[in-house]
Amino acid sequence: MNSDQLEGKWKQIRGEFKQKYGKVTDDDATYTEGRFDEMLGRLQEKTGRTMEQLKKEIESW
Repeated sequence: MNSDQLEGKWKQIRGEFKQKYGKVTDDDATYTEGRFDEMLGRLQEKTGRTMEQLKKEIESW
């Protein structure tokens, strides 16, 4: 596992935490942000790409 994949795994965990926190406080913005972070983390882990590469690709969609 390279450093980008490890960072992706961390972002997934952080995203899951934000989702749980968003549910507890009923903060939809926090929950949605958590889901997006988790998705980016999973993509980063699976592809080994940097966060910057993934964000540029998403922005080009």
